[in-house]
Amino acid sequence: MTHHEPHDEVTGDRMNWLRAGVLGANDGIVSTASLVVGVAGATTDRAQILVAGLAGLFAGAMSMASGEYVSVSSQRDAERALLAQERRELRDMPEQELEELKEIYEDKGLDEQTAEEVARQLTEHDALAAHAEAELHIDPDGLTNPWGAAIASFVSFTVGALLPLAAIALTPTGLRVPITVAAAVLTLALTGFVSARLSGAGKRRAVVRNVVGGLIAMGVTYAIGSLVGQSIG
Repeated sequence: MTHHEPHDEVTGDRMNWLRAGVLGANDGIVSTASLVVGVAGATTDRAQILVAGLAGLFAGAMSMASGEYVSVSSQRDAERALLAQERRELRDMPEQELEELKEIYEDKGLDEQTAEEVARQLTEHDALAAHAEAELHIDPDGLTNPWGAAIASFVSFTVGALLPLAAIALTPTGLRVPITVAAAVLTLALTGFVSARLSGAGKRRAVVRNVVGGLIAMGVTYAIGSLVGQSIG
């Protein structure tokens, strides 16, 4: 039998890109579809709908990118601070750190002698990496990349937002809302399926969660747009 589970050093960073990309695509689809459907509920003017949609696209893409950059940068700063502290402890109290590492492996189920040997060998090989993994669950050589997350979020939001925007711009007035909703539902189902496939999660739950959330958002904004349009019309 062949073991197919991946064990490479960039899995964590790739998962971070995946998370940012899927979140950006979903947000682009839901927020833009909800926005243009809401505006379509208030007016049939194609130009007004497109202006609102484009403004929402660029504002949303920049917001998602900056939010991801700040969030992941904060995470990276925290990881670096923890690693710096661990370096100081390894420099100033190596024996205590070795004992701490041994106790960690004892807690994982190794007997005292084996735990001590494992801790000593790992410390001799790369003390910082051994302690960072066991104590902090951090890979010193694989810290999260804020620029990667920001770019993935910006691009995926833009791509996701273009789909409902194109749907409402290219269809006749009477069919704008149902076709845009249908396009959003299909793309949300696709992003849910892809994210579940790549992460190994349950596909049906991911698809249903995406679709139901999107339908609720579009339904609420359409209702609000219709009420506002009637009150000011």
